[in-house]
Amino acid sequence: MRLTQYSNFTLRMLQLIALRAPAVVTVDDVARAHRISKAHLVKVAAELSRRGYIDSIRGRHGGMRLARPADDITVGEIVRWTEAPLELVECFNPDTNTCALLGACHLSRGLQRALRAFLSVLDDLTIADIALNRDALLARLGGTMPAEAPDHVTPMPQATAAR
Repeated sequence: MRLTQYSNFTLRMLQLIALRAPAVVTVDDVARAHRISKAHLVKVAAELSRRGYIDSIRGRHGGMRLARPADDITVGEIVRWTEAPLELVECFNPDTNTCALLGACHLSRGLQRALRAFLSVLDDLTIADIALNRDALLARLGGTMPAEAPDHVTPMPQATAAR
């Protein structure tokens, strides 16, 4: 199984925001740190804001902060919505299945168990967990902690852009 680029970028953005907390992080910060196109990340940020994972902050010292504690956001929940629908094989979707082996095939049962196990592991992994080795990760990203934004910045309304 391979996660999509969208899932990868989403997890990287959340991780960097957690790493730099309580400071705000800009889309430019994420793009620079991970050498990712800003255009891709703007879509990710809009969807994260719309779904309530981040707060977008306006102003000169604006950027993004986690809207929930990092240890309350699991990698599993992120992967479920960024990869939806999780259909490893066609028989996972009864509406589009054309496989004559449905119900008798041990492969599909095994793949269903494997998917459940995969998601179970990701459900036990939080954004805080993937940001645990903060100093090592920030050193690899070539970044130092940006100055914290002043407390007077005002949150932006949540974005409505879709993925």
